[in-house]
Amino acid sequence: MVGLGDRGLTMSSATRAIATDPALATPPASAGRARRSRVKWGPLLLLLPAIAVVTMFFLVPLVDVFIRSVTDPEPGLQNYEWLLTNPVNLEVLARTFLTSLIVTVVCLLVAYPYAYLMTIVGERARGWLTLFVMLPLWTSILVRTLAWMVLLADTGPINDFLEAIGVGRQPLIRTTFGVALGMAQVLLPFMVLPIYSALAKIDRRLLAASSSLGANGLTSFFKVYLPLSRPGIFAGSITVFILGLGFYIIPSLLGSPKEAMVSSLIYQQVSVFLLWGQGAALGIALLVVTIIILVVFNRFVRGASLAPGVEPE
Repeated sequence: MVGLGDRGLTMSSATRAIATDPALATPPASAGRARRSRVKWGPLLLLLPAIAVVTMFFLVPLVDVFIRSVTDPEPGLQNYEWLLTNPVNLEVLARTFLTSLIVTVVCLLVAYPYAYLMTIVGERARGWLTLFVMLPLWTSILVRTLAWMVLLADTGPINDFLEAIGVGRQPLIRTTFGVALGMAQVLLPFMVLPIYSALAKIDRRLLAASSSLGANGLTSFFKVYLPLSRPGIFAGSITVFILGLGFYIIPSLLGSPKEAMVSSLIYQQVSVFLLWGQGAALGIALLVVTIIILVVFNRFVRGASLAPGVEPE
């Protein structure tokens, strides 16, 4: 057994050896480079699968669509000239963004009280409310649209009820109202969940503090509660707005040619007329305008974040 004195002597000898031998005091340069290489390339290697998927299934098709828009049927910008000089195209683009905006507002007005209710009820009731809002995601969009066609038909249950109460039958299907209603029902979960995520993180003691300082209920809501829920509102609104721009089935079945959106026009150009260049130009134009709107909206909505609960830099 080595005594304490022998151990101290051994440690002192090792310390002197390291001090006198630079090779022992300084780690090899290759070891430092290897360590830096592991630190630098380790996270990147974890991202490689995601980068490969995004490149193959998003970037490559996007580049192909852009190339088609400027080369089909011949190289040039004639497809974009057709897009900007044809009033029908501009009308369809405007209608697409207007319809998506209406759906976003409707979803926000319905989702905010619903999400607030989810924060104040018990655990069991919250589970049922979550189940109800998630049900549309578990049902085929075609089945839901066909159900809305039955409900909104001129001889459907809703018009029967309106006639029974003396209002009279109303044109519900083949209208912007019918299209917006069907889209809102599908997109509502994408608004409820981000808003609920933001509301659940709000400390309700802040409302009590504002009340103790003399603020009434409305003042506490608009000055304290609503600003704190803004990240969820922003995330849900952006998600619903972007998803609404690409709807095809619901506008085709619940609307009429007067309610056609860009997706229907792209399908017509590509599948009916076989004009791939014009269809690609419509898709690129929709993408560019959407990006511009997102940049402008993000600039004016200070402090907002696409992910609720994540503070912007």
